[in-house]
Amino acid sequence: MPDTAARAALLDHLRRNLPGRVIDEVPGVDGPIEDRVPGFRVFRIHPAYPGDWWLYVTSGCWEATQHDGHGTEFFLAAPRDEWINLESVTVNAYYHCGPAHQRLDVGHTVPIGRPWLDESDCDHYLVSLPYPFGPDFEVCEWEGGAHARILWLLPITSAEKDFRREMGLEALEVRFDEHEIDPVDPRRASVV
Repeated sequence: MPDTAARAALLDHLRRNLPGRVIDEVPGVDGPIEDRVPGFRVFRIHPAYPGDWWLYVTSGCWEATQHDGHGTEFFLAAPRDEWINLESVTVNAYYHCGPAHQRLDVGHTVPIGRPWLDESDCDHYLVSLPYPFGPDFEVCEWEGGAHARILWLLPITSAEKDFRREMGLEALEVRFDEHEIDPVDPRRASVV
């Protein structure tokens, strides 16, 4: 059974950090996710205003992988609501909640296996801190000191993935800042 305290705390955390936004709780896509993350769900967060981001936040990764009350959930930001966004976070959750050597953390990259959206050159995710929402968004705490760290699945290109491997995460993040990327634009150019 899913950890209802963790799920309720995550929903409260999202409502507190994203006030006034509509939040739906939806299942992930059909497939083997239930084997690794029983009761897996996604909080789908509607834009605050026209042109704002859609957000998809996993719920269940924390329970499936937590150690001593500490675990991780993930979010994906997108320009529009599409089934493929649910597929992306579901597949990422399935991978993360597999064998321990597959646990994802800041700086890791994950191949998507296709363009992120449309004909995007972004075909990987960079696991990143949730910079757009600030440090308060990153940690969701509840009873007894348990907490979920919420990390961002930022779409990147293969060239950016290679650059991160060669030059480091900070160097790539500097490039993102210098180019003032729109992280939800599927057509954005690579920064390297």
